[in-house]
Amino acid sequence: MIMNKFLQKYNSFNIQVKAAFWFTMCSFFQKGISFVTVPLFTRLMTVEQYGTFTLYLSWLQVFTVFSTLYLFNGVTDNAMSKFEDDRERFISSMQGLTITVTTCVMALVFFFWRNIKIIMGLTPVMILLMFIEIYVTPALAFWSGKQRFEYRYKRLVSVTVLKSLLNPFLGLLAVYFSSDKALARIISTVVVEVLICGSIMIMQFSSGKLFYDKQYWKYAVTLAVPLLPHYLAGIILSHGDRIMISKLCGTGEVALYGVAYNIGMIILLFVAAINSSLTPWIYSKLKLKGIESIQQRSRGVLFFIFCVALGLMLVSPEIVLIFGSSKYANAVNVIPPVAGSVYFIFLYNFLSFPEFYFEKTSFLMWASIIAAGLNVVLNYIFIPVYGFIAAAYTTLACYVIYSLGHYFVGGKILHLNTGYSTIIDRTVAIILSVSIILIAVSVHFTFEWMLVRYLIIAISFMCVFLKRKDIMKLLTEKS
Repeated sequence: MIMNKFLQKYNSFNIQVKAAFWFTMCSFFQKGISFVTVPLFTRLMTVEQYGTFTLYLSWLQVFTVFSTLYLFNGVTDNAMSKFEDDRERFISSMQGLTITVTTCVMALVFFFWRNIKIIMGLTPVMILLMFIEIYVTPALAFWSGKQRFEYRYKRLVSVTVLKSLLNPFLGLLAVYFSSDKALARIISTVVVEVLICGSIMIMQFSSGKLFYDKQYWKYAVTLAVPLLPHYLAGIILSHGDRIMISKLCGTGEVALYGVAYNIGMIILLFVAAINSSLTPWIYSKLKLKGIESIQQRSRGVLFFIFCVALGLMLVSPEIVLIFGSSKYANAVNVIPPVAGSVYFIFLYNFLSFPEFYFEKTSFLMWASIIAAGLNVVLNYIFIPVYGFIAAAYTTLACYVIYSLGHYFVGGKILHLNTGYSTIIDRTVAIILSVSIILIAVSVHFTFEWMLVRYLIIAISFMCVFLKRKDIMKLLTEKS
């Protein structure tokens, strides 16, 4: 009966609602599979080996910014609307642009090889594999963006499931049968990316039949270059701490921090899912100046992310033992500030929509430089004194400052174009933001009292149940 009702309800949805549902499920499945396999890898690999793989992923993110200009983020979202009748040729030319830039960056790396190798702390083979991965991965991102805007969820689901299952499966086999487990994990990842993303790249070149287009390259570069500091700041805030920990503490501590950070970032499952489904909707509302609808929807999504972050903070000790084993127990205090950081990641992404939509992104450069610089300085000061745990709190502080900057600047841009002063419900955002900060810095005092923590969770669930109608109204308000 329940399944029949669900199917009837599902069949009554229009294509936009169905697409949003499946895009959300895709995000959950992709990141969920990656998350649940962490306990297997942490037990098959030593702390140092897992730390090396974590360091590789951090450097991969840093070089992805420079090598791809992050064209598959804000630029592509705008282009899907701006060049609606020529999407295939645009994407094909963007692949050509990313290949060209990646080749230039790789040439610079190998020209300054001796210094780069020392700074990165990776072997030459690992660095080469990193660039191979960077060459092909943008293709999937471009393709996925096009599927979202055209509401072709079936294709996206198929590719997501295939890649999400193949990556950990091949990775576990490679790690289990190899002595150099860090390198084996990296190779398995690159092989999957080449097989899937490389195939999509060929397909998109075949359909678009375009490598270079002056108009598209100029449009993309003009919009993307001012955003590079913004994206690089995001990488420094999320991955730079691991690079600094490797230099100041060692790869073992990188593994401890990395596992706890990944656990804290489980909330990104919800953030990514909400963002993927909300982005086209928010763009359509900004086009129609329907700001009140966005403000109303912000209440529900902010409260939802807050609740998820709170729940994760309260179960930190148990979840570290499950996903990292006892050898990672010292990392438990990293999770609360990281969970709080994810709340602010969602908040600043939400606040920055007007900047992207109205193509007023100059502030992003200055905000990013300040936030990234502050994060590096704070890490350099506090990591040697308090260890790797300090990096989680410096990251939280920087995301708070970052969100405040986007609140004021995004609000100013919104006001100039629509007459509204903010894209969110200001009162709800302030209450939830202050609460999440206070909880993040104090929840560790409850870690020794499991009964108290689970009593708080039980009370929270009871309150949610009693207010379920009001909460559902916030999440599903008519717009």
